[in-house]
Amino acid sequence: MAQKNDATTLILALLISGGLISGGLWWFSRNMSLSTLFNSNSSPSAFPTPNSPPVQSSATHFKTFAEVPNVPNGLFTYGGSTTFAPLRKVINSEIQTVFPQFKLKYFQNPSQSPGSGSGIKLLIENQITFAESSRPLLELEYQQARQRGLNLTEIPIAIDGIVVAVNPNLKIPGLTINQLKQIYTSKVDNWNQLGGENIPIVAYSRPQESGGTTDFFILNVLGGEKLGKSVKLIPTTTEALRAIANHPGGIYYASAPEVVAQCTIKPIAIGLTPDTLVQPYQDPLIPSEACPQQRNQINPVVFRTGDYPLTRRLFIIVKQNNPIDQQAGEAYSQLLLTSQGQDLIEELGFIKIY
Repeated sequence: MAQKNDATTLILALLISGGLISGGLWWFSRNMSLSTLFNSNSSPSAFPTPNSPPVQSSATHFKTFAEVPNVPNGLFTYGGSTTFAPLRKVINSEIQTVFPQFKLKYFQNPSQSPGSGSGIKLLIENQITFAESSRPLLELEYQQARQRGLNLTEIPIAIDGIVVAVNPNLKIPGLTINQLKQIYTSKVDNWNQLGGENIPIVAYSRPQESGGTTDFFILNVLGGEKLGKSVKLIPTTTEALRAIANHPGGIYYASAPEVVAQCTIKPIAIGLTPDTLVQPYQDPLIPSEACPQQRNQINPVVFRTGDYPLTRRLFIIVKQNNPIDQQAGEAYSQLLLTSQGQDLIEELGFIKIY
């Protein structure tokens, strides 16, 4: 009988121990799961480290500016791409109406040309709060930021295209990417070599150090080759458009909103091959003499689908290691990504990101 009682006691002890162990394991795993879930919902930039990989910030898509939370108070400086000029002029004033305490000021180093590269450089040097860029961050820029203990993230806010403009009297239907490369590496010097008239080509470009548009063109059209010796460097798009309007063989490239609706030039179709030329404007082409009563309009469909070969995204560059600067940069990005912001972006000739 004693042996039977001992056996019963042993079995009960084992069952109790097993229950305690199982319960402990359940409690531990449950808390670990909750911890994992909590951490996965936390901001990836909450505890950034200098050596962590670049993180793509995401923003909730609100309908109006007024719905965006955590818009900070204070004066915040920004700089960068000249492509953003129309956005700055129109959208920032609308933002200030809703959030007068969120003061925004454009800053440019007087010793440097404005552009994506110079804006990112100012950001890395902690001279501005956030930067505007018409190209993605370069690996070198990530490295330079890390050397200063900073993490940078790029937030896409719009789609843009590079449009090629020529003199309105030039009789040429369009150009392939390879033909553009031949022009801008000085391999051809007359339009009759490309199926046009006997008119010398005069190619204009902003300097490479001027910004993201030139960087994009050199990388995606020239394949990284340098601009040819015959290319005429010009400081601004306004001066370049004026130049090609006065020169029968002129050609220039710039952001779509800066080119398509202009009266004194003609935007042309671009393609990978002669039989796949895509127009950046909506048919029919409005002749110069009908402008400004009528203007050419951007065709958003070919940019959104990527059928037009020179399409790119525009970014807000945010530094994550400074809490107030990060808050300001992310708030500004969220404002641009609202339905209200995206509608304004499209009204200004860019393409909605979603």
